[in-house]
Amino acid sequence: MAKHRRLGIGIDIGGTGIKGALVDLDRGKVIGDRMKVPTPTGAPITPVRDAVVEVVDRIRAQEKAGTDPLPIGMCMPAIVTHGIARSAANIDQEWIGFNARDLFSKALEQPVSLVNDADAAGFAEVRFGEAKGHAGSVLVVTLGTGIGSALIHNGRLFPNTELGHIELDGHTDYERFASAKVREREDLDFPTWTARLTPFFRKLDLLFAPDMFIISGGISKRADEFLHLIEVDTPLIVAKLKNNAGIVGAALLASESWD
Repeated sequence: MAKHRRLGIGIDIGGTGIKGALVDLDRGKVIGDRMKVPTPTGAPITPVRDAVVEVVDRIRAQEKAGTDPLPIGMCMPAIVTHGIARSAANIDQEWIGFNARDLFSKALEQPVSLVNDADAAGFAEVRFGEAKGHAGSVLVVTLGTGIGSALIHNGRLFPNTELGHIELDGHTDYERFASAKVREREDLDFPTWTARLTPFFRKLDLLFAPDMFIISGGISKRADEFLHLIEVDTPLIVAKLKNNAGIVGAALLASESWD
């Protein structure tokens, strides 16, 4: 008899898009169709909640989802402690101090888990990606609307590092100067963009001395065009799960507390 496949739902709330999918929890892979809707302008609470419900409903409607309740994990660009958003990067400031986990649990009529988006990506890479089985320190850096980070040591995740908010000059966060969204908005070519990223990675290298950097986010699909241009001694490796890492990690974390 074939082994029953364990499934979960992962939702990744980003500054420009909200995406989600069914996840095979035993293989760390997205299955079925990946659903995506634009993030409502400014990402205020109620419109984001409604968009998340739409994405989850579409995922649940897939035949592969079956009829049994599935664990739902979510991630967002914020420091998250006990379900409460403690910061708001590229989403409305009204999220700060708000219990987002309770909001989504009520809207979806079941308990959900909620974590920082880069932490979800990092957790996925620990379980199924480039950091699997690695003894030592790894820094996962997500390049997207902002710059996220996940610090992993001996396979253990240290949450909510948010290193993209390290200040460049005492006034500007690095993510406001060197995110993938900034590259797109300012129409920067890769040499110009990576010249902005290089001092950021050198600073992280000095502070944490990781064994490797793992690069995640949508732009990681084009890593062969820019990764070699970032001048840092520590190896830079593309995330194995690429832009699905947040979805997979969120679903995996939800399954940890699923009865």
